[in-house]
Amino acid sequence: MSIGRNFLSTTLAFSLVACGGGEAAPIAGPNPGPTPTPTATTATCSLSARQDFAFAVLDEWYLFPDLLDRTVNKASHTTVQSYLDALVAPARAQNKDKGFTFITSIQAENDLINNGSSAGFGIRLGYDTANNRVFILEAFENAPAFPQGFDRGVEIISVGLNAAGLESISSIMAAEGPQGVINRLGDSTPGLQRTFVIRQLNGTETQVTVSKADFSMDAVSDRYGAQVINDGGKLVGYLNLRTFIIADAANDLRAAFQDFRNQGVTEVILDFRYNGGGLVSIAELMGDLMGNGNVGNVFSRTVLRQSKSSENDTELFQTEGGSIQPTKIAIIGRAGTASASELVANAFIPYVGNNMALVGSNTSGKPVGQFGFDLDACDDRIRAVTFKTENVDGDGEYFDGLANVFPNTCRANDDIGRQLGDPDEASVAKALDFLRTGTASCTPIAGGGVQGTQSAGSRAPEKALLQPDNPSAIQREMPGLF
Repeated sequence: MSIGRNFLSTTLAFSLVACGGGEAAPIAGPNPGPTPTPTATTATCSLSARQDFAFAVLDEWYLFPDLLDRTVNKASHTTVQSYLDALVAPARAQNKDKGFTFITSIQAENDLINNGSSAGFGIRLGYDTANNRVFILEAFENAPAFPQGFDRGVEIISVGLNAAGLESISSIMAAEGPQGVINRLGDSTPGLQRTFVIRQLNGTETQVTVSKADFSMDAVSDRYGAQVINDGGKLVGYLNLRTFIIADAANDLRAAFQDFRNQGVTEVILDFRYNGGGLVSIAELMGDLMGNGNVGNVFSRTVLRQSKSSENDTELFQTEGGSIQPTKIAIIGRAGTASASELVANAFIPYVGNNMALVGSNTSGKPVGQFGFDLDACDDRIRAVTFKTENVDGDGEYFDGLANVFPNTCRANDDIGRQLGDPDEASVAKALDFLRTGTASCTPIAGGGVQGTQSAGSRAPEKALLQPDNPSAIQREMPGLF
């Protein structure tokens, strides 16, 4: 049985959706069968009943049963999430469950997986706490903000409900920190409007009003997401995968690697710098697309708690048309790189060895994955940490990030003054340096250190992706997205 590609059965009387190596991304999506959906009633969806459901999930399936606090009094908690946080607090204290167990909406997550749909402005934001500034790290082509001048490197100067209510980002950040900016941006309701003053890379400032809308997420940008870079006569494949959570990413990946294969590419840059993870099935496909020559060998192993060891799985490289066999790989990662993106990187270490490097800064550190357990009547999906992933050598303890396990690391800034995929962008340039000369020009990444993005026109580093305390389904998989 392949956890990534098939279904699991469960002894609990609810639907089970498997989710894998990613920050919270549902994997292949199990459904155990014709379990009848209860009719929604006040009793069915009372806080107490929903908490009981959450506890039953963790009691049977949680990866770290000895790190589950079964003494927690559910009556002391006013939300299911607060109760979950208390139950897994011992695991969190050991850095093994950093917010990976949570409750989300079945419908919202399924819409994201199946359709890549979301409601928002379609911009990914980063903030500089030292200088109280907010920048666009990435803009999505099918979303409302992009045609109005929002793109990588653009700075948001002010925001308001309308032109008369504009507030400067610097004053908001000084008084309330990043959460103040998040609050001003509003929820994900389609039609919600905000007025902005934005500053382009050339210094030009404009005032624009943008309405949030549903838009389809493209996992690989048509502008810069997949390309072949001519590096002094050597062809290097560059792939920026925004997320593993969208099922349609499979089509983009197949097209990209077919092009790499057609052009004879054997060295690749995988840009996962903002990739929060997603479907294990997509991670497995990416492995297969780089697995030419390794078919039949172990890609990864999925390991559950002892009482569920019968569900353990070994995923082998499979034959995939258009696949390549890379001789060198540079992975661009940052603090937002998690889950399925880390799974892919870790899986190739035994096969590529010293010809592989992590470029940028240290990653999130999520070698575990979730199954999704559904309480259909209440639109509740519990994403519970239920398994860990290991590579062929049995390595998978990178809770402190991949910098601690990679054979080579090369520190590099995230230069938002240049587009993603630009050979002169700091992280891409450093990746090309590594592929060209090895670690000769590399400064190692400190195991616990996380370098930030570099602001346009400044050497000052950005510190973090702008992320709510309680992110939506899409923000968990695509951190910083609004």
